[in-house]
Amino acid sequence: MGSHPSLETIYLLDYFETFETSLLMSLLSGLSEEINDDETIARFLISSNHFNASKVKPNAFLPNPKDGQTSVFRQPPEPVGELRQLGIENGLGNLHGAAMLRAGDIRQAGIASNDCLDVSSKEPPLRHGNIVGWPWKMEDRQYGKAQQKELALVLAKAAEKLIF
Repeated sequence: MGSHPSLETIYLLDYFETFETSLLMSLLSGLSEEINDDETIARFLISSNHFNASKVKPNAFLPNPKDGQTSVFRQPPEPVGELRQLGIENGLGNLHGAAMLRAGDIRQAGIASNDCLDVSSKEPPLRHGNIVGWPWKMEDRQYGKAQQKELALVLAKAAEKLIF
């Protein structure tokens, strides 16, 4: 008769498999790779054309023309004062503030316009992510840019301005 593993061995193997899976799904920051809709997302305002006295401007959210993404940071429920330090640590010298919104707002903007805007984790640096899925029309760049501006306007309206 072949030997069967004991219940203790089965339990330990299951425990370590679960532990290994959780390590793979966790980022260096300790955050889950998946960003939930209710998570707060911060877009640093590094230019005076990103905001005015009353609101965040759409320019704050436009994607980088080099990679078609918008850099953001996940803001856990820690004091918002630490957000400024995060920006400084990541080399954002001309830091005016941040535009704060929920990941769900980003996704909803994409759904409303039949696009696929999403926010995804991209560490390092810690807590970093990108808004991805911007319309990108190589054959008609002006049309693609107009679509991006429409989406950026929706995101700017959903955002709360935080000045440091």
